[in-house]
Amino acid sequence: MSNDLVSLFGNSSDLVPIEGLDDDTLAVAGGARQNKRISIKGGVFRKYAGGKEIGAIEDRHMNIIFVKMAHKASRMFYDGAYQEGKKVSPLCWSTDSEKPDADVKNPCAASCGDCPKSVKGSGAQGTGTACRLSWRTAVVLPNDPSGDVMQLVLPATSAFGKEDNGRWPFRPYIQHLASHNVSAGRVITRMAFDTKSPTPKVVFSPAGKVEDSDLPIIARQAKSPAAENAVKMNVFQSDNEGGEAEAAQPADVREEIAEPTKRESTSAASTDKNVSDVVKKWAKK
Repeated sequence: MSNDLVSLFGNSSDLVPIEGLDDDTLAVAGGARQNKRISIKGGVFRKYAGGKEIGAIEDRHMNIIFVKMAHKASRMFYDGAYQEGKKVSPLCWSTDSEKPDADVKNPCAASCGDCPKSVKGSGAQGTGTACRLSWRTAVVLPNDPSGDVMQLVLPATSAFGKEDNGRWPFRPYIQHLASHNVSAGRVITRMAFDTKSPTPKVVFSPAGKVEDSDLPIIARQAKSPAAENAVKMNVFQSDNEGGEAEAAQPADVREEIAEPTKRESTSAASTDKNVSDVVKKWAKK
């Protein structure tokens, strides 16, 4: 370390905060963090970094902690069938699944509710919808809560639906936690593949309580740039409409998924029940 830095900060350990270098410093220095995500492509849990697969696990389930979630599902419409390895720009998209975003050049409709591409049966071979729903989340692993924040993008079949034997798709699962006054970031969540589904689909259930000592870490991770980017829809557009793009919707989200079944919202219970009660109640099932 140069003498001027030593005079300002003392020893080297004083220079590096718990979170490490900030993203601006890393970007200018040429060492920007790679975006990491968990994929369910092919019915296997895969880890990607910088767009490349760096690992996979054969287990049919894994534990995660949700640190941040998009408040609403999003939509993307691509012209043509999905082709493995080919990245293309979507023709239309919506951050809130209610209306096309302002930067869409040629919206398919004024609102998603009135769009023919979002009608059930408009998808390939008359199944699902041509415009795909998905839900963006940010997660960490329970055994390393201060480690990598990873994006987890859930297709519609994993985001919507009904409870089945103590396991829920994403939104009903979050509603279940809310009905017991439990925030998602306080629960270790078990994410498992639904082996009855013909396409990759995951369901969720409470597996344990996040240790009180880890709660400040989860709160800090929720505010990190990685978490913010994970739940944000970033659409890269090419110069030629429909042409190749620098990046596009993750491949696993573009695979065939069905239109979600709408369900009534569940209000949070007024009584305060702790996470352990929720886990025990689920375990009895």
